[in-house]
Order: sequence, then C-alpha cells, then structure tokens
Amino acid sequence: MTAAQDDLVRASSSTPRSEFTVIESPRVDDGAAIWRIARDSEVLDLNSPYSYLLWCRDFAATSLVARDDTGAPIAFVTGYLRPDRPEALVVWQVAVDRDHRGRGLAGTLLDALTARVTEGGGVHEVETTVTPDNTASDRLFTAYARRRGARLEREVLFAEELFPSRETDRTGAPAGDHQTEILYRIGPLAA
Repeated sequence: MTAAQDDLVRASSSTPRSEFTVIESPRVDDGAAIWRIARDSEVLDLNSPYSYLLWCRDFAATSLVARDDTGAPIAFVTGYLRPDRPEALVVWQVAVDRDHRGRGLAGTLLDALTARVTEGGGVHEVETTVTPDNTASDRLFTAYARRRGARLEREVLFAEELFPSRETDRTGAPAGDHQTEILYRIGPLAA
C-alpha cells in the first residue's frame, strides 16, 4: 500500500488521522490560517480574509481542515451544496501548506469530505472548476474520479471574457485577465 493509499484508508475512519494530521470541520478561528494557505498556494483566487471567516462559520459542515500535531491548520477543502441542485457538492478550494505537499493530503481531504456528504445518500456528484493552467488541480480531480469509479465531464463554465479585466494585481504588478474556468462534474458517487 502506498503512503497516499494509507492516508485514504485513515481518512475513511470516523476521526480521520494520519501520522501528520487530524481532519475535522473548520472553526472560525481557522479562517486566518486558511486564508494564508490559500494566499501562499499562488494558484488559487484569493478571497478576502472576511470570506474565509464566514466560510468557517457558515459552511463548516461541507468543509474540512487538516491539522498538524500542534493543532495548526496545514490544509483545507471548502465546499457547499448547490442551492438549485443539492445533490451536487461544489468544491470551492483545496490547498495544502507548502511544507506538507506531496503526501496525498489534498486527495485525503477530498475523499474524507465526500464520505461525509454522501453518508445520507443525498449527494451524488462533485463539481469544481479548474483553470487550464492548474495542472495540480486537474491531476487531483482526475485521480479522484478514477478512485471513485465515476465519470468526469469537463465543459466551459465561465469563459475568460466574463471576468473583469484587471490592470494590476493585489501587489500592484501588472496582471493578466482571469482564465476560463472549466467545470469538472464527477459522478455518480456511491454513498
């Protein structure tokens, strides 16, 4: 069994734990750390710190945080159930702190969240969006679909011309326009 497979086995238990993490719902006081992990990922769209605090409060049931042995957040996955399609879990963001990458933690979080939300049988699919240059997310969700034995469909959700043009980024450096967001729809998922 590989280390990543071992992590997945541990993540499926009622209190997921590996040699480097405890996985549980985020708390409001995790918001700042989650914001920093997202910022430091250098690939995620960074939302305001306020939005991460709200996420930890309002969407804790459909999100998870991984903690190191000191209790500090080292990775997270945020999601929500689509209001018009509550059988679909939308994965908003997944990020792992730089020092903890390469250990399968993002996949472990995604599997643990899926196990949680499919438990009652109401959720049958996962949706997320990935920009064409985000190869790490493409690999994560492609591998996830394969592990689940589920179909993976891709289609343009938001073409780049729908996004506002930005003249500078948050540091004042020249910024390009936002890339097209490709919708990944994965399902059906077994409970």
